[in-house]
Amino acid sequence: MKEKIDLLGAGLIGSLLAIYLKKRGLDVDIYEKRQDWRKIKKYGEGRSINMALSYRGWKALEKAGIKDKVMPYTLPMSGRRIHDEHGSTYFQPYGKENQAIYSISRNAFNAILLDEAEALGANIYFNHKVERVNVSKREVEFCLENGEEKHMVSDILIGSDGSFSALRNAFQSQLRFNFYQKFISHGYKELHIPPTPSGEFALDPKALHIWPRGKFMLIALPNLDKSFTCTLFLPFEGYKVSFENIYDDQDVVQIFKTYFNDAFDLMPNLLADFKNNPTSALINTECYPWTENNALLIGDAAHAMVPFYGQGMNCGFEDCYILDNLIEKYGTSSWDLVFEKFQKQRKPDTDAICQLAMDNFVEMSDDIADPKFLIRKKIEAKLHQLYPNEWQPLYSMVTFSDMRYSEAYAIGKLQEKIMDDVMKDPNVTKNWNNLDYEAILAKVETSGAV
Repeated sequence: MKEKIDLLGAGLIGSLLAIYLKKRGLDVDIYEKRQDWRKIKKYGEGRSINMALSYRGWKALEKAGIKDKVMPYTLPMSGRRIHDEHGSTYFQPYGKENQAIYSISRNAFNAILLDEAEALGANIYFNHKVERVNVSKREVEFCLENGEEKHMVSDILIGSDGSFSALRNAFQSQLRFNFYQKFISHGYKELHIPPTPSGEFALDPKALHIWPRGKFMLIALPNLDKSFTCTLFLPFEGYKVSFENIYDDQDVVQIFKTYFNDAFDLMPNLLADFKNNPTSALINTECYPWTENNALLIGDAAHAMVPFYGQGMNCGFEDCYILDNLIEKYGTSSWDLVFEKFQKQRKPDTDAICQLAMDNFVEMSDDIADPKFLIRKKIEAKLHQLYPNEWQPLYSMVTFSDMRYSEAYAIGKLQEKIMDDVMKDPNVTKNWNNLDYEAILAKVETSGAV
């Protein structure tokens, strides 16, 4: 008798994993607490959180055979466009000329993946809220929309149910289980820049726009309908500019006119968006083990990260890719072995990217507006240009390759020490183009950061 795989959570990771599993000839049921958002018309193209697809995500989609279906829904962003407080902008490329990350609407993306999973034969049950999980028996109790209860016993149970995973909660209460979570001091709110009156993009559509202001920032990603989805990151409290100090519309207007004036001019619906869209928290979670008794945590359920490296979804997709490789190697009758290999291989990498995501908040909100930081990035870019095999910027290792996150993190730390030494030169700002790049490379080779 063929085992059935039950997935908790029909988000991006769960729906992609369902596609992989169906292509392995397995029976797959997905249980989702929310209603089917494909049937909700109130979400316009630019009204949901945008995702940024990079190399790891594309690689996973390609292996699943759906890259070509996703591509038409994306817009390439080849760098950051930084907006200073005076209204000037400048462009920082992410990598080489042909390298970009891709903006896509979460809702549109999720719908593509769910449609594909259903077309392959996966069963999706919406409005199924998990009430209880017995890990040792793989029993799940659901509460349905009408208040009825439903009982399910699973052969193989996988929690792809996000940062506040019901399966992870059950692991925590029933196993010897290590769990760490940290809410950062900042929250976020989604806002919107519509197309211009003539129906065009109001900003450069080939960039991720950032208004860095030290302790807070605004970002904007382009949508297919020529709008931009914006995210405002502010401290919850403790600073003059924070969510706790916004009491009324006048405060919102004052903050935007003072710090984001060029964006304010493009946001006719700012006050309605600010009032109607929730203020959400940002969480980092780490846990172990991820598996017990043929049950497994994957994606954000195992390793939720803050969004400042754009790798949460890409990392979750890479989880699916690696898990599928292990199923291919060990077959579909050794789930305990597959899951054990998966957690051992993956845990060091997810720890590394969670830390990088925390570190990158400082870079995005503060450092990128610092002239010395820009020089530092130019020196790194020139090193990469002169010695492409010996020096690869950390961002490129993470975003434009499938190098293990843990390896990229270790190399990045060594490179950081070398660059700290380079930046100690008091004349580096003026002479950065004429530095002894060969000598810098020699430090790289002796440090082992190659």
